Amino acid sequence: MKTLAVYCGAAHGANPIHADAARALAGAMVEHNISLVYGGGKVGLMGVIADEVLRLGGDATGVIPRALMEREVGHTGLTRLFVVKDMHERKAMMSDLSDGFIAMPGGMGTLEELFEMVTWAQLGIHAKPIGLLNVNGFYDGLRAFVRHQVEEGFVRPEHEGLMLADSDPALLIRRLRAAAPAASSTALPPAAADELRG
Repeated sequence: MKTLAVYCGAAHGANPIHADAARALAGAMVEHNISLVYGGGKVGLMGVIADEVLRLGGDATGVIPRALMEREVGHTGLTRLFVVKDMHERKAMMSDLSDGFIAMPGGMGTLEELFEMVTWAQLGIHAKPIGLLNVNGFYDGLRAFVRHQVEEGFVRPEHEGLMLADSDPALLIRRLRAAAPAASSTALPPAAADELRG
């Protein structure tokens, strides 16, 4: 596993534990030589994790829609930054660039990105592992609701386990690496592949 897409909030959240967790996740990724792929912002938890990855000497790739870049929320100090047409192109490129996915605490956008990847996994579009960094029980309610969906017959029991959860970033990364396919299923778009090869 060489790259992880991290979905997280453009806000810091009410509890400083979330920013602490973002920095801890950055440290665990750099320690395991895993590059960050994220939404390209410089604000909130997005900025925290990107800044920490860079501070530790890691690799950070951002993918940001042009409209958000023009609002001056784009991080201009990244290893590389792709400015794309819209949110759909952003999500597709982040998926293509990544060997797995982690959702940190965040808002509606974080959930939307997370569940698109879960849905694609259900449909067999990708076989990449998906993790929840369950900081301070942030995702306990979501996990309970997915269990309710299973009990009500709307989600297959085997799909409940598509989202691995842990409160410890290093343990979560180890679990994702263990769950990843033997050969990376990352398929890079030609332009992005050229950028990553340098």
